[in-house]
Amino acid sequence: MIHSMTGYGQTVVNHNNKKIHIEIKSLNSKNLDVTTRIASIYREHEIEIRQTIATQLQRGKIDLAIWIEHNTEHASLPIDPQIIKTYYTQLKDIITQADMPEPTDWLQTILRMPDAILHNQVETLEEEEWTTVHNAINQAITQLIDFRKQEGTALQAMFQEKISNIATLMQQIDKYETQRVDKIKSRIIDNLQQLHEVEYDRNRLEQELIYYIEKLDISEEKQRLANHLTYFTQTMNDQPGQGKKLGFIAQEMGREINTTGSKSNNAEMQNIVVKMKDELEQIKEQVLNVL
Repeated sequence: MIHSMTGYGQTVVNHNNKKIHIEIKSLNSKNLDVTTRIASIYREHEIEIRQTIATQLQRGKIDLAIWIEHNTEHASLPIDPQIIKTYYTQLKDIITQADMPEPTDWLQTILRMPDAILHNQVETLEEEEWTTVHNAINQAITQLIDFRKQEGTALQAMFQEKISNIATLMQQIDKYETQRVDKIKSRIIDNLQQLHEVEYDRNRLEQELIYYIEKLDISEEKQRLANHLTYFTQTMNDQPGQGKKLGFIAQEMGREINTTGSKSNNAEMQNIVVKMKDELEQIKEQVLNVL
């Protein structure tokens, strides 16, 4: 069963006066590419967080964000009174000298000034809090994996439909293939018969016709394409993480379809080849999203 590389997970946990948010998103990428935005108190565990992600998610462009929402009803703001007084005095002098109107709310104005509120207090991360956060990160990753499974199920259904369409189109080529050979032989013989003054060796003509028709034979291409279609389906049913392999198989399918088109020499067959290419193009586009 295939998994998509697109996914999303989010958890929110409460610890003391904090509400801790964990959000993780993933998009398609050739390799594992992890971007983190982590609250400063948890940055000492960033390597451990990255290892957890790499172990469980394998591949994709991963974006992890962890931020803290403080419960201000129970947590007092650390205000520096001396800085507040200094700001007030300095601003009052400036406003008086410049003959400017005073602010309607002095307190709100001063609290916006640098260091008025001591946001940069050194916090100590307790083991209990980190355990809570680490478990929440794993829960968010689990949600993302479940999301990937759901997306993968939809992708697999689409791939199976396109594979079946290509197989059906390939079978439609058969009825035109025999007609094509007969038309080629008739056309060459008719053209030769119109050249009344030219004599030709019929045995040599038959040999050349056989050689020419063998060059246009697509039996091997059809067989190889059928094998690739079967292999693609088998690979989808293997363990997750087969996205790159499916991409390689799709490339091989494209080679056989292109060769069939170049050998067709028949309008009806070429129309079928165009339809096969369209189905394959949709597979190639979506296989980039497969883990």
